[in-house]
Amino acid sequence: MELKEKQKTFRGGIHPPYRKKRTASVSVKVAAEPKVVTIPMSLHIGAPCTPVVKKGDMVYLGQKVGEANGFVSAPVHSSVSGTVIAVEERAHPNGEMIMSVVIESDGKNTVAPSIKPYGNFRKYEPKQIIDIIRDAGIVGMGGATFPTHVKLSIPPDKTVDSVILNGAECEPYLTADHHLMLARPKRIVQGLRIAMRAVGVDKGYIGVESNKPNAIEKLRKAITEKDNIEVVVLETKYPQGAEKQLIKAVTDREVPSGGLPADAGVVVMNVGTACQIAITFETGLPLHKRLLTCTGNAVKNARTMEVKVGTPYQEVIDQCGGFAKKPYKVISGGPMMGVTLFSTDVPVMKGTSGILCLTKGAAYIPEPSNCIRCGKCAEACPIHLQPLYLAAYSEKERWEKCEEYHALDCIECGSCSFICPAKRTLVSSIRVAKRQITALKQKEKK
Repeated sequence: MELKEKQKTFRGGIHPPYRKKRTASVSVKVAAEPKVVTIPMSLHIGAPCTPVVKKGDMVYLGQKVGEANGFVSAPVHSSVSGTVIAVEERAHPNGEMIMSVVIESDGKNTVAPSIKPYGNFRKYEPKQIIDIIRDAGIVGMGGATFPTHVKLSIPPDKTVDSVILNGAECEPYLTADHHLMLARPKRIVQGLRIAMRAVGVDKGYIGVESNKPNAIEKLRKAITEKDNIEVVVLETKYPQGAEKQLIKAVTDREVPSGGLPADAGVVVMNVGTACQIAITFETGLPLHKRLLTCTGNAVKNARTMEVKVGTPYQEVIDQCGGFAKKPYKVISGGPMMGVTLFSTDVPVMKGTSGILCLTKGAAYIPEPSNCIRCGKCAEACPIHLQPLYLAAYSEKERWEKCEEYHALDCIECGSCSFICPAKRTLVSSIRVAKRQITALKQKEKK
């Protein structure tokens, strides 16, 4: 069921088949306490942390185990109480070996003595709020994991007048944000209020796709008459939750090429991030657990779960009944922008929104054929790029032409690859071009 009221959207995009019904109506389950957690020092975009504990140390739940290095970074904390059994490089979902703190849980979840509720956020100045968010290790929980304190620190040459919460959850299969909006609407709204105070604005929006009418209703009931907050109904379309597309749909403003949301006068955060901000002020606890959706036709009992950061992916899958069929591909995130895992023996991250387990038939992609120059990729591109030319130049390693065609503006949503009748892996070629252009720019700076 979708709401019939006027829906806002953007030009372009696609309508992939959604596979949300299997988990949308199943209640959220709190995952069993992990026996061992692996806390990577890179749980965010930006500089990795430095471990501040050593093997043999006793740690509390919420205790800092990794110190942030630099402004674009965020500290990491233990998600359990117990004993540090290793500080060493461990496998990371991105395929690399990352320095990690491995902790054996004592099952007690004893909270660090220094952790106390912060109380009413209105007694804090904006800078103090941002510092609290930084110290709690809060990052973007929609998947990007950009440090939230950086996002809320508006440069002096930018003028921001509103904060937008992203509740679109446009990825097929995923329902974690949907369940969060149903279960914790008051905390989401409270987190938005805190973010608005941190930025110094009095206008807030929450964008939710029209296929979540119950979440829209819950959020609207959580807003008071004093709040200058509006729940905006968005057309159910992918990538409606992409930052630039959300801004366009909600405010009718466009982020300039190479620009940031602040250039359009807004700050955008995921509803999960806002909820965590409220939880931190209410309890004092840092970001150490999250909701994620474990689903796909290869898993037995698909559902959304509350899982501690550092829990192995395989443990989450096992708590969903394990594999019902032989998995061909396990993806961290959704099918459109997720990353295929090389192993399920890697830890849940702060930005892990889903674990998608697919059989060979469900994950099958036919062999690509020659481009027929139909232009469908250009019509679908939400950034108004020309993916067919970008991919062609990338394959020829003509990076200067890729930059000329604005490859760096690509949000890697995968709409072009999905819509292509020739099944060309356009987004993969563009992704390679972006990395090469960035590497060349960094080389020039040196």
